[in-house]
Amino acid sequence: MLAALAHIAAAAQAYIIGGINGAIIASKYLYRRDIRELGSGNPGLTNFYRMFGTRGTLLMILIDVAKTLGPVLIGSWIFSRHGLTEAGYAGLYGRVYAGFFVMLGHCFPLFYGFKGGKAVLAVGVLLFSIDWRVSVLGWGAFILVLLATRYVSLGAMVGVWGYPAALAIFGVGGTREIVIAVLSAALLVARHGGNIVRLVTGDESKFSLRRMGK
Repeated sequence: MLAALAHIAAAAQAYIIGGINGAIIASKYLYRRDIRELGSGNPGLTNFYRMFGTRGTLLMILIDVAKTLGPVLIGSWIFSRHGLTEAGYAGLYGRVYAGFFVMLGHCFPLFYGFKGGKAVLAVGVLLFSIDWRVSVLGWGAFILVLLATRYVSLGAMVGVWGYPAALAIFGVGGTREIVIAVLSAALLVARHGGNIVRLVTGDESKFSLRRMGK
């Protein structure tokens, strides 16, 4: 019973807090515009930067980092605080488990009609909370692909698989953690369906440090 309640509590808080969207908040309060009505319509870091440049991007990043890291640490605390480590659960499991629900909240937010972003920044922050080797592999793959192709979407879809791969390679997590990491990676890739089509047809936009919006 305690384990079930811990899962429910960790999932609920992660999903609700994860639904807070930094791009939507920053665009509305700084620019009086809705990022969902601009560019690709995706309320994420790439589209925000393309539309507004560097001004406001820091606020957006800070919000999304906090809304990811907070629930992940709370999830870790829930499982550790209530002695569930003796039942095979650990702080690591709590972070991985809560991280998945943060991603769900970001992709399907309760506050915005279940229409959210693609959770790229969310999973990027999550990797840092798991283990430094996981973050190095995941972020390393992302950066290498981005530098080689200038496609943020492709870099994200490749880099996210460094998450479950690193857990398995370095023995950081067990079967439960790896399964959840695979689900997390699959969720991010699924959210990039439109990008995959554009990559195949050659219509995907390439990333540039030059401001692309007004």
